[in-house]
Amino acid sequence: MRARLALPLSALAAVTLLAGCTTASQDLGSTSGSTAGGTADASSSPEAQGFDVSGIEADPELAALVPDDVAADGVLTVGAELSYAPAEFVAADGVTPVGFDVDIAAAIAATLGLESQVEPSTFDAIIPAVGTKYEVGISGFTIDAERLQVVHMVSYFDAGSLFAVASGNPDGIDTDDLCGVVVGVQTGTVQQAALETASADCEAAGGEPVEVLPYDSQADVTTNLAGGKVQAMYADSPVTAYAVTQADGAIETLGDITDSAPYGVVVAQDDTELAEAVQGALQQLMDDGTLTEILDAWGNADGALATAELDPGV
Repeated sequence: MRARLALPLSALAAVTLLAGCTTASQDLGSTSGSTAGGTADASSSPEAQGFDVSGIEADPELAALVPDDVAADGVLTVGAELSYAPAEFVAADGVTPVGFDVDIAAAIAATLGLESQVEPSTFDAIIPAVGTKYEVGISGFTIDAERLQVVHMVSYFDAGSLFAVASGNPDGIDTDDLCGVVVGVQTGTVQQAALETASADCEAAGGEPVEVLPYDSQADVTTNLAGGKVQAMYADSPVTAYAVTQADGAIETLGDITDSAPYGVVVAQDDTELAEAVQGALQQLMDDGTLTEILDAWGNADGALATAELDPGV
C-alpha cells in the first residue's frame, strides 16, 4: 500500500494507518512497504500477461458524463509510478506499462469511450499534477483524509499486509505466534518494522525472537522462501498474492489480510463531473465482473471491491 505504516501489537494483531509513500521494484511479485526511490528491473521481470480490455464497449450514458475537455482528444491521461508490481510496472521490453492498475485504467477509459495513456511519474508528483498534466492518477493510492482534502478519490481495490509460506505450510507456521520463526522481508518496508516489533514482543514475553531476514528486493525474499532459507515472508497483500502466482506452486498465502485500506482513483477536486464518470465506470466494471477478472489475471481477485465510492468517509 502506498500510504501505510503498520504497528503490530502482540504478533501483528493491531495496526495504525499513517500517510507515506511507497515504491517498489519488480520480479516474482516485487516489493512494497514504505521505501523510497525503488526502480523496476525490467530485464528480470516475470512474464507480464494482463487482461485484454479490447472487448469492453463504451457505455453511452457514462460517456456522456465525461467533460468536453477530456473527451475532446479521446484520451484519458493517467499518471502512474511504474515500479510497483503487480499494480503498475514496466514490462520486459523496458518501455510498456503493465499491471492491474494499468488494465483498470484502460477498462475505465474504454467504458467512457476513451483510450488510456499511462504516463510515468515519480509517486509524489502525481497528485499535484492531476487536473493539469494528468486527468487521473491511478497508482496504488491509498484513500486517506489528507488526500481527500485536495482531490477526489474513487475506491476500487482493498489492500493490506499478507504472509506467505512454503506450499502446505510444512513448518506449521501460525501468524498469531511468530516467535522463533525465520521470516523474510524487504529491507525498509513497513512489514520489516512490524516484524521487528513482534520480535521484541516475543522477547519481552520470554520467548524466542522472530528471526527477521531483510533483503534488498522482494524477488530475493520470494526466492529464499521457495528455497527454504526462510520459513515465511511478509509483504503487501497484492505483492504477496502476485508472488504466489509467479512461484509455480512453491508457496502459498497464509492467514488473513491485515491493516487493509482501499486504493482510489485520483481526480482533481474541481472536476466532479469526471470523478462521477470514473465512479460510474468503475461501478459498472464491478457489477459485470470485469474488475474481478482484471485483478484475477494478476493474482489479486480477492482485493476487488463491490462498490465504487466517491470520497468515502467524507
